[in-house]
Formats: sequence, structure tokens, C-alpha cells
Amino acid sequence: MSLFKMHSNLWIFIWRRKLSFLLVASGLVLLGLWTWAILIDTSAAAQPSAGLSSSERQQPQQSTGYQQVHIIQKLIEQANRVLRAERLKDNAVEKSPSPVQRLGNVRFLRPTQAKKGPLPMSESFLFEQERLKILEQQQRQRNAGMEELNANAEDERMLTSAERQTQYEHELQRMGVPVVAGIGPDGPRAPAERLVHLDLKGAPPKLSFLKQLLPVLRALGATGLLIEYEDMFPYSGVLQPLAAHNAYKEDELRDFLECAALHGLSVMPLVQTFGHMEYVLKLSGFEQLRELAESPQSICPSQPQSMALLEQVLTQVIELHSQCLGQATPASEVPVAPIRFTHIHIGCDEVQRMGECNSCRQRLRSELFLSHVVSMAHFIRRQWPQLGVVIWDDQLRSMSLSELQHSQVGSYVEPMVWVYASDIYRYIQPQLWDTYAKVFPSAWTASAFKGAFGESLLVPPLQHHLENNIRWLAVIAKEGGRFSKGLRGLALTGWQRYDHFAVLCELLPVGIPSLMTSLSTVSKGYFSTNPRDNELLRVLQCVFQPDSRRSGRPWLELHPNAHHSQLFAVCNYPGHLVFKYALRLYDKLAEIGLYLQQTRDQSAWLSDYNVRHNFSSPLRVRELTGRTPMLIEELRAMAREAQQLLWEVYDEYTVTEFVEQHIYPTIEALQRQLARAEMLLQRRTWPQRPLPLPLKVQEDMGLVTHQQQPQ
Repeated sequence: MSLFKMHSNLWIFIWRRKLSFLLVASGLVLLGLWTWAILIDTSAAAQPSAGLSSSERQQPQQSTGYQQVHIIQKLIEQANRVLRAERLKDNAVEKSPSPVQRLGNVRFLRPTQAKKGPLPMSESFLFEQERLKILEQQQRQRNAGMEELNANAEDERMLTSAERQTQYEHELQRMGVPVVAGIGPDGPRAPAERLVHLDLKGAPPKLSFLKQLLPVLRALGATGLLIEYEDMFPYSGVLQPLAAHNAYKEDELRDFLECAALHGLSVMPLVQTFGHMEYVLKLSGFEQLRELAESPQSICPSQPQSMALLEQVLTQVIELHSQCLGQATPASEVPVAPIRFTHIHIGCDEVQRMGECNSCRQRLRSELFLSHVVSMAHFIRRQWPQLGVVIWDDQLRSMSLSELQHSQVGSYVEPMVWVYASDIYRYIQPQLWDTYAKVFPSAWTASAFKGAFGESLLVPPLQHHLENNIRWLAVIAKEGGRFSKGLRGLALTGWQRYDHFAVLCELLPVGIPSLMTSLSTVSKGYFSTNPRDNELLRVLQCVFQPDSRRSGRPWLELHPNAHHSQLFAVCNYPGHLVFKYALRLYDKLAEIGLYLQQTRDQSAWLSDYNVRHNFSSPLRVRELTGRTPMLIEELRAMAREAQQLLWEVYDEYTVTEFVEQHIYPTIEALQRQLARAEMLLQRRTWPQRPLPLPLKVQEDMGLVTHQQQPQ
């Protein structure tokens, strides 16, 4: 019984002094951990480190110290939480109405406890002393870290512009964006004028669609439009036959021009006045104005009627634009940018037939060209002195400095220098830039965002166009100082046909990703690799915005042989459905083209030889053409889908032309394959080998068989 009572008294003593025991035990644990940390730190410092630099030796020591401090801090926090929990528990017990407690079979009364006073000095300040030691060590480490950060900041300030450019170019390479030396955040300023070319001589969009495009163009930095109407302008009077049957209505065009002005965009009409006159000279009643009777490409500058016709065309175009842009902005609304109609473009590029008629043969080609250009510009300056005149420069490239200066063409026009390839200096050498600068006070430049790398492409090669625009930025920065008034700006051209008789190239909605990427680049002066600084994601409403720091992949990825980036497949901009449809159609046509090539050119049973001799295996023929009916139906479904999607942008004439150009030829090829297969399957018996050479093949190739050789 006495032993049992002694155990009970021990339990009571432990219960009363539980906090003291807990504090002593925690202090011993912390003391052991602190001793262990000091021993490890001392041993690490004693290890040989002769082969390491000072920064390399300092880094692991700092990392180990931080880890030790972190562990001790966590232990102290845990101990403090335990102490607070015990205090709260004791307070709850004191407030309990029943003082009777039981421990097993032992019944005892909890002693009355007086109000607890402050802990003894050795207990209350145990953790505080350890915490002060930790804070002191942290401060020493923080001071060392600040010294290192200050050193890094100093290194950053010491980073040269060339080193920053190297870092920028490395990021461009990751994204697949072309790298051009000198173009970057620290490079030259953007061109003052950024014009977007609308080529309306092929697949003219509905003006309602173009109006949706205007705020997007303005948001990405466009300052104006270069509009080439050709036969889509609403000519009237004696010129009414020049307008196409689906030409824009005058009131619709006025509304569009006023909308462009409200968005702060200037307008520069483009009217061809020498070459590319097919839309006029193809017509009956105008054929007598051709340079050569068999070609409607060029007008004859030696005929007085030619000048009269061109003056009437220019008058109607200029008057309509002057009236619209002069009344565009309401007095109560402040425009985003000044409304400007300051220049008119009179073309004069690619005059392929010049100086060949009887009248023109009497003069040099250069003299003939310059005289005609000066005459047209003189007419415009006399009637509308506020307008500047712009021409394409390609016909000037072969002329000498003396010829250009003698004609005084520099006093009448400004050349627009156009190159759509990546190597601009291959076509415009420094000597030619020097010649232009001596003749013309200022000039324009022109790049391309579509319609430059293939006459019948379906999707523009975005990376090639972007490189062309970036290289133009470098050329403008380098050559602009040659001109007394500098280079005015850059026009981003988007051709829809190579000429009036050509088929369609890339549709405007399909070229919008290329246009927007290049436009935002030339407007900023460089391609911004930071998605927060680049306006593409915001303006095009792209929902896919990956953080490259987390995913390890850039937000835009371009590749040399790719037509687009996956980014543009998740954006929502005017025409985005047409762009996505064109990508699917491109892939389907490529798949079927490969299928036709394999079955006709690479197979051994459906080749031209098999068809000419009507000699093949029925089993193999059926096997090779099994997919053909299904592919025909897929293309027919895509043709119906094109009608629905393109109707939002184009009229029925453009829709049918697109389908006939891009889809119907492949359907025809598949149907021809089925017809060839059906002919081969009709045969039930086959001749013995060798098969005779067909007579037509003999005649076409000029062969003589053994039976035809003379005796």
C-alpha cells in the first residue's frame, strides 16, 4: 500500500511540474541541435577548398547555414505552440466546476492552484536567447547576401548593349523568330508611317468585314491604308465600263472611308497608270490604247487618248476620297490621329511592254517612262497641289543618275522601294540607295505580309514575311539618313492576285496572323519577346497564354517550314474561322496529293503505263482506289463548309472562285483516277508478254521498233 501511495505522489509531483520538465527537455534538445550545427559548420569550413573560387566556396556554406537556421526556427515555433496549448489547457481545467479527478483506480482532489506568475528567468528567456542568436546569424548572412546582390546589380549595370542584344537574340531563336543584327529593344526607332495594303483586284472582302478589321489594325500600330481598287472602284459616266459587276457601291465606299478616318487611319489610293492596266485595256473600246495589240498589260504613253483616260480615272478617285475624308470626323469627336489624305500612288511598276509600238520606238525606254511619270504627276500637282505622288521604284533601278536628274523626276514623285525577299541588298544595292538619295528628297519602302512567295498559295509562310519586315527595319535605319527628308515609312503589301488574269493567292483572313505579327513588329521597331509587351495576345484575343518560365516553352513558336504558329489557332479575331478552315483544307489537300502521287506515280498497277496498255491486276487496282470515293465526299463537304464560312467575308463570286480553284481540281483528279481504275477493271483476259509499244508513243518519241527497221 505504501508503494502504491508513493507512485501516486510521484504522479502528482510530475503533473504539477510538467511545464518545468517540458522546458528542460526542450532546452536539452535545442542545445544538442545547436552543438551539432556548429560541429558541421566547423567541419565544412575545415575542408580543403583551394580548387574553388570564393563565390563557389561561399554558396554551399550560406545554403547550409540557412537550412540549419530554418530547422531550429521550426523547432522553436513547435515548442512555443506546445507551451501555449498547455497553458490553455490548464486555464480550462481551472474553470471546470468539478475539482474531482481520477487516475485509474486512484481518486484524488486536484490541488488548488494559485494564479500563475511569470516563468523563472531560466525558463521564460530560454527560447528568447536562442531566437536572438538566430536573428544575429541571419543578419550576418543577410548582409553578406546584400553585398552579393549589390555586386550582381553592378554587373547588370555594367552589361553592355551588345550583351543585352545577345540575350534578346537567343530568345528570338527559341521562338523561331528571325534574328537580324541591330534590331532589338535598344535598336532604332520604328518607321513613322506604317501602311497596310488592301489589294481589291482579287477576292474583294465585304466592306463590313474591312470595317471590323480597322480597330485591330489601329491597335497594332497601323497609321494608314494603301488601297488598290482596280475594277472595284465605282466608276461612273464614260468610265462606268471599267467597274466590275460586283464593284463597291459609292455610298458603301464613302462609309468605309469615313470609318477609316474615324479610327485615325490615313488613306492612300493606288491607281495604276502605266503597267498592270489589264482591267481597262482588256475591254472592247479601249483596246486601241494598248502598247501592243496582243497584250493589254501596258498603255501606250504616246497616244493623247491615253493621257485623257488616265486623267479621268485619277479625277474620279481623288475627288471621292477628298470629299469623304474632308467630312469624316464629327466636330464633337476628337480623332485618334489627324485625318490625312496626303498622297496618291500611281503605280507604274512592271511595265513589261514599253517602247515597242511604232510611236514609242523613236524614244529611249528610260526617257519614255520618266516623261510619262512626270506628266501624270504634273497633272495631279496642278489640280490638287496638296497631294504628293508616289510610284513603285522597280523601273528606276536600271537608270543612271544623270538620266534621273535630267528628267527632274525627283521634284514630282517619291519612289516606294519594294523588296519582298529576305536579302534586300541583293536587289537594292548601297550604290542604288545613294543614287535615290541624290535624286529624291524622301522615299517610301514596301514589304509584304502575303502574296509574295507563290502565285496560288493557300496559306502564307509567316516566318518568311516576318523576316522580310524585320530586315526592312534594319535597312530603313541604315539608309534613311541618306535622304534629306528621310524615309517616310513602310507599306506592308498583301497581294491578292499577281495581275488581273492570275488566280487568287492567299485570302486576306488567312493572311491576318502574318499581317498582325509583322505589323506589331514594325510598329514597335522590333519583335517583343515578352508577351506582356507584345500587343498580339491582347488584340487578337488569344486565350492560350502560356508562361514560358513555368512551361519551358515560348509563347510563340515559328518554324522555317511552318505556315503558322499554334498560337493563332486559339485566337478570336475577324476572319479567324476562315484561317482555321484554310489550315484544315491545306492539310487535307496535302494528304490527297500524296495519295494520288503514290497510287499513280509510285505504284506498279495504276501507272500511266498500266493505263496505256490496259494491263493490270484487278485485285491491286481495287485495293489502290478503295479510299477514293470517301476522299471525294470529304472534299465535297469541305466545299459546302467553305460556302458557309466565306460568306461572312466575301460575296458569292469570290466563294465560288475559291472553291473552283482550290477544291475542284483535286476532286477532278480523284474522279479521273476512278475512271482509269474502272477501265482497267473491265478487262477479263490479257495478252501475252511482251506488250507492243503503242503507235502514238513511237511517234511522239521518234522511236523505231525492230519490226519497222528497213531490210
